[in-house]
Amino acid sequence: MPEWGAGTERVAIVGAGLAGCLLATLLARRGIDVTVYERREDPRVTAPERGRSINLAISARGLEALAQVGLRELSLSRALPMHGRMVHSLDGQQSFRPYSADGTQAINSISRAELNLALLEVAERTRGVCVRFGHRLSELDMATGELSFETAGGQRAARAGIVLAADGAYSAARRSVTFRQGFTFSQDYLQHGYKELTVPSRDGEFALDPDALHIWPRGSSMMIALPNLDRSFTCTLFWTGAEFAALRSPGQIRDHFRRHYPDVAALIPDLVDDYLHNPIGSLATIRCWPWVHHGAGCTLALVGDAAHAIVPFYGQGANCALEDCIEIDRCLGETDGDWTTALTRYQQRRKANCDAIADMALDNFIEMRDRVNSRAFQAKTAARHALERRLAGHYVSQYELVSFSTVPYAQIPDRIRRQDRAMALAAAGALGLGGAAVALAAAASRVTRRKSP
Repeated sequence: MPEWGAGTERVAIVGAGLAGCLLATLLARRGIDVTVYERREDPRVTAPERGRSINLAISARGLEALAQVGLRELSLSRALPMHGRMVHSLDGQQSFRPYSADGTQAINSISRAELNLALLEVAERTRGVCVRFGHRLSELDMATGELSFETAGGQRAARAGIVLAADGAYSAARRSVTFRQGFTFSQDYLQHGYKELTVPSRDGEFALDPDALHIWPRGSSMMIALPNLDRSFTCTLFWTGAEFAALRSPGQIRDHFRRHYPDVAALIPDLVDDYLHNPIGSLATIRCWPWVHHGAGCTLALVGDAAHAIVPFYGQGANCALEDCIEIDRCLGETDGDWTTALTRYQQRRKANCDAIADMALDNFIEMRDRVNSRAFQAKTAARHALERRLAGHYVSQYELVSFSTVPYAQIPDRIRRQDRAMALAAAGALGLGGAAVALAAAASRVTRRKSP
């Protein structure tokens, strides 16, 4: 670690998103001075980007993290609970599918921008936190710990011994180690992108049921809609590039939505304008290792999407990133502030969990856009919920473990396999006993018939 001279900053966080703000608050509460650098201007004085809201589905993991900084109840008060999926068929029929066996559990639709503002304000109120907006990181020199920023006033430089990269999937800080020997990195894009539309309120009320996450599964693609506090819905199209490119004119757009989304097309008055002008975002899974790098001048640790970006189909991206922050804080507590040991523990504990949820999120995309229409899938889900009710606490679905518990992600697939094996053996045993009973009954019947006059 470098020697600390005058003007040297102990800890720098790159990125003032959800993870950066939460992490800054947690560290400052430990008495650590933190400077947060954000490439964007202060969101409290600038307009949001068009078509870039992507509502968050905050669930148990995110709520537990928010509770650490006193934001759990405030967040819930600004969120709308969704107790299940509302599946919209091609003929306009709707089918509600609860998330939990008892129907009481819900994920919570909340504005990403609003949650970010709440976390930002908590961070700025915490002694020891300084947030600098309009600072786009252009270079991190691991040999000296110097960070170079582009600002409206020209180039700026700062130094830090600990740099925590919370600057998203396309992390500028991560570039400083991308070509280091021993660093592995993969960036896997889906052939699908996303585009946002808006269903406004109708006569001051929700145009769709606000207690559900709405899905229009169409096999190779889908649309979803999440409710907002202003009684609108944010719709997100998840289509292939070819599907987006095929619709060029207002007439093509309207006709396509009338055919494929007949029950919602008339509810989007700005459909053509939103479709033509809102951007298409990309969907990627990013994996890399290691997350912690030591240079002569500083130590760099990757956090959240900078370390493990995932696709949004399990609603766990933000929840997972917030869990990272809690783990770093926990490791610092366990090691009495020894950064080297704490960050090593952090990456060792989180890597397998983040890989696991990345895989589950990819699989859930196929479920949402296709399997939900399958009668076999619906029957299996109903059977799982029946088992959960009969064997409460012993049989728990994957969705409940992911969304309504804090069981480590990496433990969930194996637990589901064990549960399914046990249920299969029990079912086979029941069938075997039943078959034996039938055979005995048949034999008894034959004996009775032979003895009858």
